[in-house]
Amino acid sequence: MTNQRKPTVAAPLRRIAAALLAVLLVTGSGAPPARAQLLGSSSEEALGAQEHPKVLAQFGGAYQDQRLQAYIDRIGNRMAAQTDRKGPWTFTVLDSDVVNAFALPGGYVYVTRGLLALAKDEAEVAGVLGHEIGHVIAHHTRERQTGQTIAGLLAAGIGFVLGSPELAQLANVGGTALLAKYSRGQESEADRLGIDFLVRAGYDPFAMATFLETMRRDSQYEGLRAGKGASEGGFDFFASHPQTETRVEEAAAIARKLPQGGARPVDPYMTAIDGVIYGDSPENGFVRGRTFAHPALGIAFDVPQGFGLLNGAEQVIAKGQNGGAILFDAAAPQRASDPARYLTGEWAQNAPLQGVQSFTVNGLPAATAVTRGETDSGNVDVRLVAIRGDNGANGGVMYRFTMLAPSGALGRFDPVFQQTANSFRRLSRQEAAALKPRRVRVLTARPGDSVEGYVRQMPQEPYAEELFRIINDLPPGAPLRPGQPVKVIAG
Repeated sequence: MTNQRKPTVAAPLRRIAAALLAVLLVTGSGAPPARAQLLGSSSEEALGAQEHPKVLAQFGGAYQDQRLQAYIDRIGNRMAAQTDRKGPWTFTVLDSDVVNAFALPGGYVYVTRGLLALAKDEAEVAGVLGHEIGHVIAHHTRERQTGQTIAGLLAAGIGFVLGSPELAQLANVGGTALLAKYSRGQESEADRLGIDFLVRAGYDPFAMATFLETMRRDSQYEGLRAGKGASEGGFDFFASHPQTETRVEEAAAIARKLPQGGARPVDPYMTAIDGVIYGDSPENGFVRGRTFAHPALGIAFDVPQGFGLLNGAEQVIAKGQNGGAILFDAAAPQRASDPARYLTGEWAQNAPLQGVQSFTVNGLPAATAVTRGETDSGNVDVRLVAIRGDNGANGGVMYRFTMLAPSGALGRFDPVFQQTANSFRRLSRQEAAALKPRRVRVLTARPGDSVEGYVRQMPQEPYAEELFRIINDLPPGAPLRPGQPVKVIAG
């Protein structure tokens, strides 16, 4: 700690929950790196190390399961050993249900537990890691990450205006812009490299194609859940990895030309995935449809129709269509306990605020104001809302909504922005207690067992049969085989 006064102190939601349970411990996050520091770095390892904490913050942190992490380390290192790269590799399982995998320069490879739940065996997991290793080996990650991080710094102008580094993340919808797309050529090259690594490591080369097909089915399932033909407004693997049926066919065509008979280990994968959380982690709160609820903090709110929720360790982002976005986080006020004074004197003290107004939200004191900011893609209108926690357990916390609309469009977005703010509420003890994590459970199919019987064990899942068949790689209408491991979602 220093005596230098910072314009804002971000309090990550996960750490706030721990703080409230431990009586008092609220920590702050630092400001974004300076442009000179970022652009002057020529080391891929240094660039990856610099961006690594941002990835953890954006995707819920590392998943705290030593068994699963050790399993991924073993597979990742086995695949990386097939390359000529001499530098270190860092493999991380992210505590996120977002179905995604990606890499940073310097050998940083990430896979979410949401994606791992979709595999059917170890070879498919190895294929995912091999694909991302391919991006690193081909230097795709450096090309993309350098450009996107520079864009993030340009977007940070809005943060400088408001004295809020977190706003820069929202302006760029994720700060490091990890969901920006690779080119089609880069994806093809990473597929080819990943399949080559599979063969060298002794795995079945067809594992890449079979998992891509599962990913395609899962993308359709997400669209079905959303009531659309595609997962609009959400966050998924194919936002960063362009998906076509041609890509599946190309991967299969490459595999046919390679030596056959590679391994498809099932039992080690099933042992590692058994008991893993499916969906949201209780440490980060839960996304249930358009509702975010955090039982440890005892709070909840709803986002508008058409907005997709991305739950992270330090903030919750709601991404809408036509340029609308919402960031929710929390802070520890340094001086002011009144929301209006906090908004004008601490959070946005350097911003030209308009329409500062105090109000109450379900019995909690709140304040709002409107301002403007600049990003690399143009001006934006901003609505800020600060809501003070009650005088009980949450009295030292200020909950915050930062809402962005394209310049001149605030009038169109404001009704749903205000609706979101007004939906903020305290959970009852019964409501908080009812929020439990779901988990992947591995069972063994017995003679006479049916898909329908297992689906009945997943009543909480929408379109449960479709999900069951996807996570178990069962085509429509295909029966179970006695003795085969079966994944169900319990809880």
